[in-house]
Amino acid sequence: QVQLAESGGGLVPAGGSLRLSCAASGSFRSLNAMGWYRQAPGKQRELVAGISRDGTTNYADSVKGRFTVSRDNAKNTLYLQMNSLKPEDTAIYYCNADVTMSVVRRGGYWGQGTQVTVSS
Repeated sequence: QVQLAESGGGLVPAGGSLRLSCAASGSFRSLNAMGWYRQAPGKQRELVAGISRDGTTNYADSVKGRFTVSRDNAKNTLYLQMNSLKPEDTAIYYCNADVTMSVVRRGGYWGQGTQVTVSS
């Protein structure tokens, strides 16, 4: 079983910063691609930023230049540094990971989400 635990969400004024973390635990061989998604009320879940195991990143156009995704493979942890936050960044942020559990088992996992609220 694999668990992903997000932390670091909260309430911040527009223009502020937050750093989200996602720690993976449980029994697995490796974490492959990981990413941050978000879902605002009444909207579909969308990809915010992704990162491969070797560090290749991709971002949604709406966050380019403001958000930075990174990972520490030794700590099995994913990060999202969010700067210049806007009210439209308000959402529940979810961590996702493609996990190899064994030679024959691989699957995707989600964290429980962490609320980010940006006040205007």
